[in-house]
Amino acid sequence: MKKKNFFLRYPVFTIFAVLALMIILAAVFAPVICGDSDPTKGSITEAIMEPSAEHIFGTDKMGRDIFTRVIYGARTSLTATFILVGIIFVLGTVLGIISGYFGGIIDAVIMRIADMMISFPGLVLAIAVAGILGASIPNAVIAISVVSWPKYARLARSMVLRIRHADFVEAAVVTGSKTPYILFRYMLPNVLPIMAITAATDIGGMMMELAALSFLGFGAVPPSPEWGQMLNDGRNFIQSAPWMTIFPGLAIFVTVVVFNMLGDSLRDILDPKDKAR
Repeated sequence: MKKKNFFLRYPVFTIFAVLALMIILAAVFAPVICGDSDPTKGSITEAIMEPSAEHIFGTDKMGRDIFTRVIYGARTSLTATFILVGIIFVLGTVLGIISGYFGGIIDAVIMRIADMMISFPGLVLAIAVAGILGASIPNAVIAISVVSWPKYARLARSMVLRIRHADFVEAAVVTGSKTPYILFRYMLPNVLPIMAITAATDIGGMMMELAALSFLGFGAVPPSPEWGQMLNDGRNFIQSAPWMTIFPGLAIFVTVVVFNMLGDSLRDILDPKDKAR
């Protein structure tokens, strides 16, 4: 019997992969979609205009087109989120593998630092770090990275500990395989699938945290377009001009839902336990 095409076998993954690709393409081709409209420039004479044919999402208090800012905001939010997830994925995975494989004092030091980070409320600690570094998207990424890598390190460590004394690893040691070879040949391939699933499912959450820092004034700096910062701009006008918060909020909501569902469907495909069942 002929096997179904991959995309037909996993329709949920296909649907949300297409939606995620559309969001990414909208961010990449923002200048094409928005034409000559500048997300940072406005006109006071056009301030706080309701949605219309000329400005389909309306304008903000500075007369800037909200549709343009939402589309360009996708660039800022997605780029920062992907960089953030990449940093904590690589840092946490590497530290977790090293901790689990070598054990001893190395394991103790890495895990105690991770425990110390976990003992603080994540967003509160991120706000403290971002406050020290100063408000900007790169500093917000650094702040959230500092508090988020322990989750990945502990997960990678737990998986390495399961196979650290497996027969194939012991055989590699006995035959004289060098430590870097063992780490890349045996440890990393066993850890990578679960870590990739975790990173994919964390994209939505990391985006929410970045938006939260920007909303609180610790992320993007005006007039740069960023969804969390746009929510902060519109909160004082939530009754008189609700479109200033509705459209950035919808952008965050839709994007987070799409990437969360994409991560969940990817987990269903790659999770070894599901495959075994």
